Amino acid sequence: MTATPGARRPEEPDGPATEEGTDFEGERLQKVLARAGIASRRAAEELIAGGRVTVNGAVASLGRRVDVAHDRVAVDGAPLTVRPGQVYYLLNKPEGVVTTASDPEGRRTVVQLVPSEPRVFPVGRLDAGTEGLLLLTNDGDLTHHLTHPRFGVDKEYLAHVEGQPSPADVRRLREGVELEDGRTSPARVALVAPDMLRIVIHEGRNRQVRRMCEAVGHPVLRLVRTRIGPLTDRRLAPGEWRPLTAAELRGLSEAAAAPGVPSTPSRSRARSRSRSRSQSR
Repeated sequence: MTATPGARRPEEPDGPATEEGTDFEGERLQKVLARAGIASRRAAEELIAGGRVTVNGAVASLGRRVDVAHDRVAVDGAPLTVRPGQVYYLLNKPEGVVTTASDPEGRRTVVQLVPSEPRVFPVGRLDAGTEGLLLLTNDGDLTHHLTHPRFGVDKEYLAHVEGQPSPADVRRLREGVELEDGRTSPARVALVAPDMLRIVIHEGRNRQVRRMCEAVGHPVLRLVRTRIGPLTDRRLAPGEWRPLTAAELRGLSEAAAAPGVPSTPSRSRARSRSRSRSQSR
């Protein structure tokens, strides 16, 4: 059954510089950067003059105009989302909901918890029994960067496990454990309670955290994803979603553009918490 969605609201050729705004030649690059929340127009001009902005892979110059529907803009290598119609939803997936667009068994899916238009897809997967943060978008480029192993975007989980992991168990998880599909990469692991592990990985193997814990003799009883790159929101209730803020999207794009660099929670989290929220029904 499709849910009635609700959301918390947060907040190519070169052309001559002419009047402000958008015309058939495109839109001024500094205006596009300012609208995306990168910087004020004056600061955006400084970024362009400093050679930090590229359009379609080439360093942009002041006076450049862009077609936001087709041009690829990046700041310090981080792709900038400027295309109209692209949306980004952060969802707190409840247990029992499947991470797919449709399910032959008739189970509720994550796309039924967010608006049906425009059509979006989940970025990566959480198995039906896993809860927590999931990003849904229609931005294929960002999805590729977030899911490709080369970019190593962090995902943080809290795992309630059977028994009490020893320091040796934690060390094994940190250093990597042998699974049927190969040894896992080093992970950041901390014991936050006698039977609770905080695990940060950047790989995206199927049921990886569950299999890692089982490999050291402590099967998972409950698993919650608490962070995707810099994105976190402890106040987002299960089944609830909200759009990303411009600052969150910028931070996520930066994390996805920097292979192997650990992510930190977004500073916009505090601002997003103060926004009004409504829950999907």
